[in-house]
Amino acid sequence: MIRTDKDPSFAQSAITFGAIVVVIGTGLFGFGASLHSLMLICLTIAATSAWFLNKDGFGRIRDAMNSGISGAFGAIYIFILIGVLIAAFIQAGSVGTLIYYGLQFISPAIFLPAGIILCVFMSVATGTSWGTVGTAGIVLIGIGDVMGIPLPIVAGAIVSGATFGDKMSPVSDTTNLAAMSAKVDLYSHIKSMTYTTVPTLIVVLIISTVISMQYADNVLPVEQLNALLNALDAAYSINLICLLPFVVMIALIVMKVSPEPAMIAATAIAVLLAIVMQGADPIGVLNALYGGGTGDTGVETLDNLLSRGGIASMMWTLALALMALALGGILHSFGFLRVLIATLISRVRSAFGLVTSTIFACLAGNMTMGEAYMSIILGGQLFGPAYDEADLDRRVLSRSLEEGATLTTTLIPWTTGGAFFAATLGVDVIEYAPWAMLNWMNILVAMLFASLGIGLFRNMENRGPQEQA
Repeated sequence: MIRTDKDPSFAQSAITFGAIVVVIGTGLFGFGASLHSLMLICLTIAATSAWFLNKDGFGRIRDAMNSGISGAFGAIYIFILIGVLIAAFIQAGSVGTLIYYGLQFISPAIFLPAGIILCVFMSVATGTSWGTVGTAGIVLIGIGDVMGIPLPIVAGAIVSGATFGDKMSPVSDTTNLAAMSAKVDLYSHIKSMTYTTVPTLIVVLIISTVISMQYADNVLPVEQLNALLNALDAAYSINLICLLPFVVMIALIVMKVSPEPAMIAATAIAVLLAIVMQGADPIGVLNALYGGGTGDTGVETLDNLLSRGGIASMMWTLALALMALALGGILHSFGFLRVLIATLISRVRSAFGLVTSTIFACLAGNMTMGEAYMSIILGGQLFGPAYDEADLDRRVLSRSLEEGATLTTTLIPWTTGGAFFAATLGVDVIEYAPWAMLNWMNILVAMLFASLGIGLFRNMENRGPQEQA
């Protein structure tokens, strides 16, 4: 943490945080202002408030902003690589091939639950919701659009399935970080999360099936289906070999290869396929990695889907993420959030209150720091002693950290996750958030179970043999 001459008071912390929430809330929802401009105003508010805590000028504030950004360099690299990956997969015909087969075999009546299950398996296997959304997600968006299912509903299903794996996979960074921050065994942490997350997933699948059945009559007429298939067949050489980049990337990540080299390897194979199998111009393919491809199937729906990707397409998202991370660096380094959370903890008297406070503290951390990592770390540091004093096993803490941080980051437009998902899927966070049912419903289930005493494990170290049994 940046050394300051004094810590902020609770009043100063509350005013600073409240001003940020008011600026974003009224500007975004009340006036429809640019989110980037609003984040700049919030940065100015936070920096001005931090100015009164030290006497050494702007240098410490700049260092705090830099620390917020430097902590998320890994996410920034993946931002860029996902744009490259999507463009390469489109050029190679991988996306077109999946849509081609998906249109023939997936029924609108089961599309939503099937999409959720696909994203669940892929994200659990790879441990990355971003990789899942950037690959399976864009394919499902394309198929759902052609089937006439509203895109916010489709995007919500994709986010629900992808987030499940990001929360539950043993190879997920947030899963490991939550276990480490709460100082619990990784698999004990995952087992603890099954108490709230699996029941929520079952409910979401049931609701999604009911919703999907409403679109059962949206089966494409044979003429329209054939027109789409013929357009894809004319634009690409449709072949199962085109799916090789998907297979390679998933296999490498399952083998615990870091996401960056896995994405680069998949991109390289996709570029080769685009040149060899699709007959694409090599320079055109390389240019598409930056600027994205241009769909030329003659069908507007398909062309819109296939005109995605590229480094340039991620710049809006990246700029927003950098500003949000810089804001989070100030709020964390100068202790604004720490003071607020410490004051909150001192007033909590029940297990339900502790669980609820943890969840909402992590939500507040996401809203102000722009990503889940610092929310998880800060929450683990500050809430750990309180769980010990309440005789609650830290598995409850680790679970609550994920429910407050991992689940909500995709529901906030200016976080790295929310901005990335919106840019990749082409659907605003505000539009898909109500349909990302797992993300907000899991939080409600967690609080309900806490109020009923379900899954509130007691600290085994403080109990006798009979009680432990």
